[in-house]
Amino acid sequence: MVANLQNIVLVPTDFSEACSNAAHQAIEAAKLLNFKVVLLHVINEETLAYLQAEHLQIEAIDQQLKAMAEDLMNSGNIKVEYLSKEGSIFTTISDVAYEIGANLIYLGTHGKTGIQRFIGSFALKVVISSPVPVVVVQKRPFNKGYKDIILPITSDTGPWEKANWAVYIAKQFNAVIHIFLIGDASETLRRTANQIASFFKKNKVSFSFKETDKHAHFAKQTIDYATLNNADLILIMTNPDKGFINFLLDSFDEEIIFNTSQIPVMCVNPRKLNYDLIA
Repeated sequence: MVANLQNIVLVPTDFSEACSNAAHQAIEAAKLLNFKVVLLHVINEETLAYLQAEHLQIEAIDQQLKAMAEDLMNSGNIKVEYLSKEGSIFTTISDVAYEIGANLIYLGTHGKTGIQRFIGSFALKVVISSPVPVVVVQKRPFNKGYKDIILPITSDTGPWEKANWAVYIAKQFNAVIHIFLIGDASETLRRTANQIASFFKKNKVSFSFKETDKHAHFAKQTIDYATLNNADLILIMTNPDKGFINFLLDSFDEEIIFNTSQIPVMCVNPRKLNYDLIA
C-alpha cells in the first residue's frame, strides 16, 4: 500500500551538529521543492538517559524541537513543524515517514556526539528501513543546491528508480547528472548506462558520461570522481540485487554513504513505493 504523500521532508534529530546541518539542508531543498519540513525526535532509552543526566523533564525535548523549528523558519522562511514520539530510531522514523506522508528523509550522521547514535550501522539501519529515499548528510554545509550529481552505475538490476529520481532532482535544482560507469562493465551494464543516458536526453536533463578504468575499488573511484567534480550529491540505489524486501547494505554503499569528502548521499531503497513518488 502506497502512502498518501504530502510534500514533506522529514528530519530526525538528536540535536547534534550533523542533525542541525541536515535540517538546514532540508530547508534549502524544501524551498525549491515547495515542501514543508517536519522535525522528529524519537524518545528512546538514550533520550531518557540524557534527560536524567541533565536533570530535565521530558517536556524539554519538545521545547528544544520548538526552538529549532522557530530558528529554521526564521532563517529559511519555510513552514516547519515538529513532533516527538516514543520508540526506536530503527522503526519509528520509517513509521512516522509513512504516517505523515513524507516524500524524503534527511538524516544527519555524526561521530560520537549527540543524544543518539546516528553513526555507522545505526544510521545504515535507519536508511534500509525507510519507505522513501534518504539523503544522508554529514557536517559539510549546504552551499549552492544540488548542481552536480554523481550517478554511479554498478548493476543492471533496477536502475530506473534512481534514474527517475536523478531526473526529478536535476529538474528541480537545474543540475547536471554525471553518469559514472564501473570499469570493465559487461555489455548488458554498458547498454543499461546508455539507456539511462538516452532517458536523460529525452527528459532534457544535462548530463556527462564517463566509464572509469578497471579497478577493484569502485567506491573510492566514485568518491574521487565526485570530489574532483565538486559534486553536491551522490545518488545510489542501496544494493538492488538483494530484492525488494530483505537486503543489506554492502561495502560499496557504506563507503559512499560515509565518504570522507562528506558529500551528501541520496539512498533510494529498492521498493515499489519509490516508483510512485515521482510519477
